[in-house]
Amino acid sequence: MTVNLDAAYWIGLVISIVLPVLVGLVTTRVTHAGIKATLLLALSTANGFLVEYAGPHGDDYSVQTAAVLALVSFAVGVLSHFGLLKPTGVAGKAQHSLVKSGSHAAGV
Repeated sequence: MTVNLDAAYWIGLVISIVLPVLVGLVTTRVTHAGIKATLLLALSTANGFLVEYAGPHGDDYSVQTAAVLALVSFAVGVLSHFGLLKPTGVAGKAQHSLVKSGSHAAGV
Protein backbone atom coordinates (compact mmCIF):
# COMPACT_ATOMS: atom_id res chain seq x y z
CA MET A 1 0.00 0.00 0.00
CA THR A 2 1.40 3.35 -1.05
CA VAL A 3 0.31 6.52 0.69
CA ASN A 4 0.55 9.62 -1.45
CA LEU A 5 -0.47 12.86 0.26
CA ASP A 6 -0.51 16.17 -1.55
CA ALA A 7 1.49 19.11 -0.19
CA ALA A 8 -1.73 20.76 1.03
CA TYR A 9 -2.28 17.93 3.53
CA TRP A 10 1.30 18.14 4.82
CA ILE A 11 1.06 21.91 5.22
CA GLY A 12 -2.26 21.46 7.03
CA LEU A 13 -0.62 18.98 9.41
CA VAL A 14 2.22 21.38 10.21
CA ILE A 15 -0.30 24.17 10.79
CA SER A 16 -2.20 21.88 13.15
CA ILE A 17 0.93 21.41 15.23
CA VAL A 18 1.58 25.17 15.38
CA LEU A 19 -2.03 26.23 16.13
CA PRO A 20 -1.70 25.90 19.94
CA VAL A 21 1.24 28.31 19.84
CA LEU A 22 -0.84 30.74 17.81
CA VAL A 23 -3.66 30.48 20.37
CA GLY A 24 -1.10 31.17 23.10
CA LEU A 25 0.12 34.25 21.26
CA VAL A 26 -3.33 35.82 20.94
CA THR A 27 -4.54 35.01 24.47
CA THR A 28 -3.26 35.80 27.94
CA ARG A 29 -2.36 33.47 30.77
CA VAL A 30 -5.59 34.33 32.58
CA THR A 31 -7.81 33.57 29.59
CA HIS A 32 -10.20 30.76 30.49
CA ALA A 33 -9.15 27.37 29.11
CA GLY A 34 -12.58 26.95 27.50
CA ILE A 35 -12.05 30.10 25.44
CA LYS A 36 -8.64 28.87 24.34
CA ALA A 37 -10.12 25.49 23.38
CA THR A 38 -12.92 27.17 21.43
CA LEU A 39 -10.41 29.34 19.59
CA LEU A 40 -8.30 26.27 18.80
CA LEU A 41 -11.41 24.48 17.53
CA ALA A 42 -12.34 27.44 15.30
CA LEU A 43 -8.83 27.68 13.85
CA SER A 44 -8.69 23.90 13.35
CA THR A 45 -12.03 23.99 11.55
CA ALA A 46 -10.80 26.75 9.26
CA ASN A 47 -7.61 24.76 8.64
CA GLY A 48 -9.55 21.61 7.74
CA PHE A 49 -11.86 23.38 5.30
CA LEU A 50 -8.98 25.31 3.69
CA VAL A 51 -6.90 22.16 3.28
CA GLU A 52 -9.81 20.41 1.57
CA TYR A 53 -10.29 23.45 -0.66
CA ALA A 54 -6.60 23.46 -1.63
CA GLY A 55 -6.32 19.68 -1.92
CA PRO A 56 -6.09 17.76 -5.18
CA HIS A 57 -9.71 16.74 -5.56
CA GLY A 58 -10.65 18.12 -8.94
CA ASP A 59 -14.08 19.69 -8.93
CA ASP A 60 -15.50 17.65 -6.04
CA TYR A 61 -15.25 19.67 -2.83
CA SER A 62 -16.27 17.33 -0.01
CA VAL A 63 -17.71 18.85 3.15
CA GLN A 64 -17.44 15.45 4.85
CA THR A 65 -13.72 15.27 4.09
CA ALA A 66 -13.27 18.86 5.27
CA ALA A 67 -15.05 17.99 8.55
CA VAL A 68 -12.79 14.97 9.07
CA LEU A 69 -9.71 17.10 8.33
CA ALA A 70 -10.97 19.69 10.85
CA LEU A 71 -11.36 16.99 13.53
CA VAL A 72 -7.91 15.61 12.77
CA SER A 73 -6.47 19.13 12.92
CA PHE A 74 -8.10 19.76 16.32
CA ALA A 75 -6.91 16.40 17.68
CA VAL A 76 -3.35 17.02 16.47
CA GLY A 77 -3.44 20.52 17.98
CA VAL A 78 -4.61 19.26 21.37
CA LEU A 79 -2.14 16.38 21.36
CA SER A 80 0.76 18.59 20.35
CA HIS A 81 -0.16 21.11 23.05
CA PHE A 82 -0.34 18.61 25.89
CA GLY A 83 2.27 16.17 24.59
CA LEU A 84 4.95 18.42 23.14
CA LEU A 85 4.46 22.15 23.60
CA LYS A 86 3.29 22.39 27.21
CA PRO A 87 5.89 20.04 28.79
CA THR A 88 8.75 21.73 26.95
CA GLY A 89 7.54 25.22 27.87
CA VAL A 90 7.10 26.40 24.27
CA ALA A 91 3.54 27.56 24.92
CA GLY A 92 4.57 29.71 27.89
CA LYS A 93 7.55 31.18 26.05
CA ALA A 94 5.29 32.10 23.14
CA GLN A 95 2.95 33.99 25.46
CA HIS A 96 5.89 35.83 27.04
CA SER A 97 7.29 36.81 23.66
CA LEU A 98 4.61 39.46 23.13
CA VAL A 99 4.78 40.89 26.66
CA LYS A 100 6.97 43.99 26.85
CA SER A 101 9.21 44.65 29.82
CA GLY A 102 7.42 46.68 32.48
CA SER A 103 4.02 45.96 30.97
CA HIS A 104 1.03 45.82 33.27
CA ALA A 105 -0.98 43.46 31.04
CA ALA A 106 -3.27 40.93 32.64
CA GLY A 107 -1.49 37.76 33.68
CA VAL A 108 1.96 39.31 33.85
